[in-house]
Amino acid sequence: MFGKLTLNAIPHDPIALSAAAGAAAGVVALVLLVTFLGRWKWLWKEWFTSVDHKKIGIMYILVALVMLIRGFADAIMMRSQLAVATGGNEGYLHPEHYDQIFTAHGVIMIFFMAMPFMTGLMNIIVPLQIGARDVAFPLLNSLSFWLFVVGVALVNVSLGIGEFATTGWLAYPPLSGIEMSPGVGVDYYIWSLQISGLGTLLTGVNFIVTILKMRAPGMDMMKMPVFTWTVLCSSILIVAAFPVLTATLAMLSLDRYLGMHFFTNDMGGNPMMYVNLIWIWGHPEVYILVLPAFGIFSEVVSTFSGKRLFGYKSMVYATMAIAFLSFIVWVHHFFTMGAGANVNAFFGIMTMLISIPTGVKIFNWVFTMYGGRIRFSVPIMWTLGFLITFAIGGMTGVLMSVPAADFVVHNSLFLIAHFHNTIIGGVVFGYIAGFAYWFPKATGFKLNEFWGKGAFWGWLIGFYVAFMPLYILGFMGMTRRMNTTNYEPWVPFLWVAFAGAGIVLLGIACQFIQVIVSVFQRKKLADVSGDPWDGRTLEWATSSPPPFYNFAVLPYVDDLEPVVKAKEEGTFRQRPAKYEDIHMPRNTGVGLIISLFLLAMGFGLVWHIWWMAIVGFVGGIVTFIVRSYDDDIDYWVPAAEVERIENEYYQRLKQQAA
Repeated sequence: MFGKLTLNAIPHDPIALSAAAGAAAGVVALVLLVTFLGRWKWLWKEWFTSVDHKKIGIMYILVALVMLIRGFADAIMMRSQLAVATGGNEGYLHPEHYDQIFTAHGVIMIFFMAMPFMTGLMNIIVPLQIGARDVAFPLLNSLSFWLFVVGVALVNVSLGIGEFATTGWLAYPPLSGIEMSPGVGVDYYIWSLQISGLGTLLTGVNFIVTILKMRAPGMDMMKMPVFTWTVLCSSILIVAAFPVLTATLAMLSLDRYLGMHFFTNDMGGNPMMYVNLIWIWGHPEVYILVLPAFGIFSEVVSTFSGKRLFGYKSMVYATMAIAFLSFIVWVHHFFTMGAGANVNAFFGIMTMLISIPTGVKIFNWVFTMYGGRIRFSVPIMWTLGFLITFAIGGMTGVLMSVPAADFVVHNSLFLIAHFHNTIIGGVVFGYIAGFAYWFPKATGFKLNEFWGKGAFWGWLIGFYVAFMPLYILGFMGMTRRMNTTNYEPWVPFLWVAFAGAGIVLLGIACQFIQVIVSVFQRKKLADVSGDPWDGRTLEWATSSPPPFYNFAVLPYVDDLEPVVKAKEEGTFRQRPAKYEDIHMPRNTGVGLIISLFLLAMGFGLVWHIWWMAIVGFVGGIVTFIVRSYDDDIDYWVPAAEVERIENEYYQRLKQQAA
């Protein structure tokens, strides 16, 4: 009845058991707190069933921050293990546990921290930037979020029931095959990514339709903000790349469950086919993450320099060029695997070419700042840190794009340093800049600047201390995924890297302190004008936070910077002459219910509890079909209610002006 699930599934390693117990205790404490406060009904009505893009975006970011803690805990354990496991000392992590940790770290940071952070910012801002009242498919948006939560749940359940994969974050066969990984770790990996990946794919479709079909009157494609452009290109990449991941993991599942041979050396299979397929998805995935970060930096640089963005059209064309080229560079991830000189040369040249549009963007940001009156607030500090850090990461990437050089440093810690140089310096810095920049738009009050600057310096200094030694260790020949070393010259660099991780930890602590302090100081920091940064694009024309319908009257947009133009013309935040009824989607718990069924399906498939898997799958399908016959999916907000809400907002503006 319970498949492979027995009491032996509970981990016996004291560290793993402690982590599982701590996570379980945290969940229980949260449940008890909500129960004590009597907030379950409020959570269900206002958040769990919400289809408001802004609330969904906030929930994405909250879960991403929780997973940042989980993923960084793995990083700290890896760095500390390598620092102490020298000279015959095997350290405190068992080799198999260490393998689970570095696999979980990669999976969590890419899929369950960076991706939801990006999706959260997209959800909050894109409809506001294009003058829409919500995304094109609000229910689909809710379903996408809860599918992502299912993936998060499966990854974290593996802490206390079973194990996680020991394969590395891309799960190459034959290591991920049933013969070498007979446990449930790879199955947790597969189904957490399959279910959350479906949510990501639906998000990509949703935002493509939203941006192409729901722009405000007058906003043609070349009047869209750069952030919206980058989200559009990222969404196109999602729709093109994620089906490849789905198919690849489906074939790996068939190998494991039904004994097929897609990725084995037996009966015509080929492990290299998996490597090609996973990187055909994997390299565009890097640009899915970094393109919205580029859009954030464009918005921040323009706002805090007090100037129009330099070279808007070249920014748009560079974004599209990066999106296109990202699909023809995947082989540079395995130059050493025998593809041949001609193939390696082609993909090396393509990799060098992709640095050109990226360089165009960097010059445009620098030229935007040149001659501007820069205000050194937290978002621009993250941007300046990015410019230096990402440029270094880009140069090391160009070095590795030369196949001959890649043969020297491939599979070494040099590669790890380069990857983190671009992901932390580009993606993470970008999302935190966007978090600080748009926080008042989502909440109505700014984040504390002091603690925000502390977070920035902790991250920036900690990054260089943690990862510059890895470049050196890579040149010294230290390969990645080692859990011990007996080579004494490496040891000082490993201790420095561990110290750097500790400094980053201080930066993360400052970020959470910043949020807590800001919440308690919100009355002092509040800015009800809705324009705390003097932003230049359409989202800053709304109140902070915006009403659930975003715009009482859909704006007419005939300029790239409509807020600036409205201020110049003296029409900024004028009361509409007439209010009309507004058509809005109704809240629904269908997305959550479907996801709970799919959580049961995923857990059942992991443990071969076939009845649970069938019930979960059928329940999800039936719920979806039943919902499709529901006519009560939207409602009209009366003009009188809209006018009442708007009057309250204009009254606050009047009080502030007085």
